[in-house]
Amino acid sequence: MSAPATPTGEVKKIGRWYFGGLASAAAACCTHPLDLLKVHMQTGGAKEKIGIMSQTAHIIKSEGILALYSGLSASLLRQLTYSTTRFAIYEVSKQQVAPNGESIPFLTRLSLAAVAGFTGGLVGTPGDMINVRMQNDVKLPKNQRRNYKHAIDGLFRVAREEGVKKLFNGADWASSRAVLVTVGQLCFYDVVKAKLLTTGHFQDNLTTHFTSSLAAGAIATTMTQPLDVLKTRAMNSKPGEFKGALDLVSFTAKQGPMAFYKGYIPAFVRLGPHTVLTFIFFEQLRMNFGKTVE
Repeated sequence: MSAPATPTGEVKKIGRWYFGGLASAAAACCTHPLDLLKVHMQTGGAKEKIGIMSQTAHIIKSEGILALYSGLSASLLRQLTYSTTRFAIYEVSKQQVAPNGESIPFLTRLSLAAVAGFTGGLVGTPGDMINVRMQNDVKLPKNQRRNYKHAIDGLFRVAREEGVKKLFNGADWASSRAVLVTVGQLCFYDVVKAKLLTTGHFQDNLTTHFTSSLAAGAIATTMTQPLDVLKTRAMNSKPGEFKGALDLVSFTAKQGPMAFYKGYIPAFVRLGPHTVLTFIFFEQLRMNFGKTVE
């Protein structure tokens, strides 16, 4: 049977399970400096009132411009574990529910995204923790830096020096955050895109992909920022620094309600472009190398 054509005569294609991981890794190469700045602002103490531009200038002046790419290997490791897992589960599940690209109810999409996000967050925790540590290294005194050579070196050193369990430090925060960010990104991207296509003013092209992904990025940032702050602090903490999740929440709350949204602007500036680039790359992979719908 030949693949059905869209109203414009184009053959409809769906993404392969690994497209999301590849697209996310490519986006991370572009947005890594913004992610690094976000981590610096979130792990700073209450007395550190430094803005994103001042933070950027300080890093470049003290460490050089390449310091903005500190931990890039860990960022790629995180995307190739975390994002590959969540995109794979979400896309494959969608194709099982609607093999011919039929409309999927919102609650079904939300449930699929939540399961995919939780699993991806758990799988990606080790890479995420190494990513946070490598990015935060440049702001520490030289005698306190961990100085991981690359992401794999970081994984082995943490396992050897602190135990394998430490690699999953912050997994509860990471998985909870991943549920929200995956719902915000994947689920709402599909919802917004579907709504735009029904208006008759949009087609399945770059304009629609950009608009849908920008909206998804804004939704995801707003939903996930408090958990993102807590996750980052948990992963960057020293052994025994916090007694548990409630202790971490209490410590953060003492700095004021806005402490949970610390780094919101760089978080949006990073997650917005990252979401846009991820879906643009994903859609290009889908349209050029995807599977045709039978």
